[in-house]
This record gives sequence, structure tokens and C-alpha cells, in this order.
Amino acid sequence: MVYEQRTPPMNCESDLLPTRWSLLSRLKNWDDQTSWQQFFDTYWKLIYGVAIKAGLSDAEAQDVVQETVITVAKNLEQFKTDPAQGSFKGWLMHTTRWRIADQFRKRTPGVGSSAIAQEDPRTDTVERVPDPAGPGLESLWNDEWEKNLLDVAIENVKSRVSPEEYQMFDLCSLRQCPVKEVAAKLGVKVWKVYLAQKKVSTLFQKEVKKAAARMG
Repeated sequence: MVYEQRTPPMNCESDLLPTRWSLLSRLKNWDDQTSWQQFFDTYWKLIYGVAIKAGLSDAEAQDVVQETVITVAKNLEQFKTDPAQGSFKGWLMHTTRWRIADQFRKRTPGVGSSAIAQEDPRTDTVERVPDPAGPGLESLWNDEWEKNLLDVAIENVKSRVSPEEYQMFDLCSLRQCPVKEVAAKLGVKVWKVYLAQKKVSTLFQKEVKKAAARMG
């Protein structure tokens, strides 16, 4: 099962991240390539980012993405029917964590990771893989999860406002530039910058909430 790592177009509200349970219910059909591609597009950057920050190489992180998707495909029904599995976010994190651990097991003994392995040269990589609920990976996962949400929200906002409005929002809200400085730089009235910032900020907050609800 190999998927193309691409970012889906987000030109309208229907192109937002699919409702999580609605999407998962369609994944039981392995031949539904459209739904599996949607799932891959939604989560691959999250999984890849955590793998890289855990200390894996690009190639190893790519393998983690593919193996995590395969594991999800094989065990999806178990997750959906077992309440003890917890949230999908947590389940996916643990699944990703074990695939990361698999990559370290393939390495020469003694090569570890700052996030996954304890820095103890007396034990090899396999023995230094801590509990999957450990704070190191969970912290990375939460950071990447939030980053993924913000990236999705930003892309959706860009498709719904003018380039000028988004530039004002980016400079004022994201880069923390003074409004008067932004107005002077863009050659517009200060009130126009205030209005654009307010409009885009409100839209951005709504998109973040939508993305959070859809990712679960």
C-alpha cells in the first residue's frame, strides 16, 4: 500500500479534513483508494514529522509513514469495536510510536534517539525503547498535532481571503509586526489593516476549530 505524499487542494469548505469517523468508516474497504488517500493526506505529515523529530532519517521516517498506514488498515476494525483503545488520536500515536521503534531496532545496536531511547551506552537500541506512553514521544506528537491543525487552518484561510488580506494578517498576527508599520510597508490605510486583521483572525479561529473537530 503506497500513497503519494501530497497536500490536497483546499479551495472550498468541502475540501477541509474529512470528518474523522465518517472517513474511518469508509476505510474498512481496502479497495476504496479515494478514502485511503484522504486518510494519508490528512495524517502523513503528522506521522512523518514525529518520526523525524524522534531522530529518524528521511528514509526511515518515510517507512514509518507507510508502515503506520498499513498497521491502521490491518487493525482498524479492532480499534472501532474496542472502547478500551481510547481516542483515535491516542491510538494513532501508539501505532506510530511502535513503527518508530521498529526502525531503531533495524539499526546497529547502540544507535539511539533523543526522544525514543534513553541515552545509556550500556544497552542497545531495542532495550532502550521506553514505554509507548512515555512523555517524550507524547510531547512530540502533541506538538506536531497542533502544527498540523494550524497548517490546515492557514491553507483554508488563504483560499477564502485575498492575498492582500492574508498578508496583513500574516504580518500583524503571525509575525507580530506593528499595524502602523504594516500599513506603511504595504502602502495602505491603518484602518484597512485593522479590518483585514480582524476578518482573517476570526476566520482563522473558526478554521482551527473545524480542523480540530475533523481530526479528532
